Amino acid sequence: MTATALRALRFGHSPDADDAFMFYGFHAGLAQVAGCRVEHVLQDIQSLNRRAFERGDLEITAVSAHAYAFVADRYAVLSCGASMGMGYGPVLVARAPRTLESLRGARVAIPGALTTAALLLRTECPGCVPVEVMFDRIRRAVVSGQVEAGVIIHEGQLTCRDEGIVKVLDFGEVWQQRDGLPVPLGLDVVHRDLGPELMRAVSAGFRASIEAARANEDRAIRYALQFGRGLDVAQGRTFVNMYVNDLTLDMGGMGRTALETLYARAVEARAIPKAPALDIV
Repeated sequence: MTATALRALRFGHSPDADDAFMFYGFHAGLAQVAGCRVEHVLQDIQSLNRRAFERGDLEITAVSAHAYAFVADRYAVLSCGASMGMGYGPVLVARAPRTLESLRGARVAIPGALTTAALLLRTECPGCVPVEVMFDRIRRAVVSGQVEAGVIIHEGQLTCRDEGIVKVLDFGEVWQQRDGLPVPLGLDVVHRDLGPELMRAVSAGFRASIEAARANEDRAIRYALQFGRGLDVAQGRTFVNMYVNDLTLDMGGMGRTALETLYARAVEARAIPKAPALDIV
């Protein structure tokens, strides 16, 4: 089969170092999906969430674990590619030390209604008032007083500590201490219309891409840092290793339990109508 005859599979991922790192094997030609070429589509995670919900046109895409509850009819979860924080996760910050309870009734910035950060805030602090702010503007919104607190995601989890704001809590720490579980944040999902055989081939190919990145870490990190906003090499390596871990290769039973726990809490908080079926490929 010639290159021009290969079936195109569009893979939506956010312009983040960890997502780019996982894509490295495809980029470098070290992994493939048989009979297909994989093209990446770069959009921020909230845009990918909306796209999966409103259009469902991408064959493979990253979505927030929160958003998956609303697109499970179209997509199945890949066993690889999940972002799960092992004792770390989105960070709730404010201008000065304060308690979670003090945020009841307060305006708190979230990076999008369908992000898992927003869902975690709703389940842990249901009395606050969420305010949607672009993820890279949340720190500024907190410092300026536009909001009383905000949930920081992506690279900001590493850089926010030195930027005039203080941690109220880390959701990953809460989950580890209370539940003994990683906090599930992002998933990679595959369109059900591809059919079981191609869906399995996508999963195998993506796992090979992640394995290739881990086996060629220095090169993959340099590639990923093209997408790492404001990170130096050391910070980029730290961030990638936080969110590309053993559960990323295969979420296994622990990852499934973490997702089931998230969705059970979301149903209890009336944030989602029902827990989605977890069909894991």
